[in-house]
Amino acid sequence: MADREQELREIRKSLKEMLVRDLSLEDINPEDIKDDEVLFGDGLGLDSLDAVEIVVLLQRNFGLEVKTMDQGREIFYSIDTIANFIYENRKKDA
Repeated sequence: MADREQELREIRKSLKEMLVRDLSLEDINPEDIKDDEVLFGDGLGLDSLDAVEIVVLLQRNFGLEVKTMDQGREIFYSIDTIANFIYENRKKDA
């Protein structure tokens, strides 16, 4: 299980870096984003355009697709939920 936690840590770190860079989150450093922080609305303040960009990032960087908006709402809740989605789905295809 240590491998899983290490890999999730690396995924979370790269996700935070991608979000800050690709969503142009000014005045936010990747390390300022908490793993369980809500990403949309009152949390980090992302919006629906950011959600579309995250879908593109997942496709481009991890080869993963989010099929429905309902699935996206669950997956995009926090860095943790996105990291777990990447980990679970990348392992199946690897």
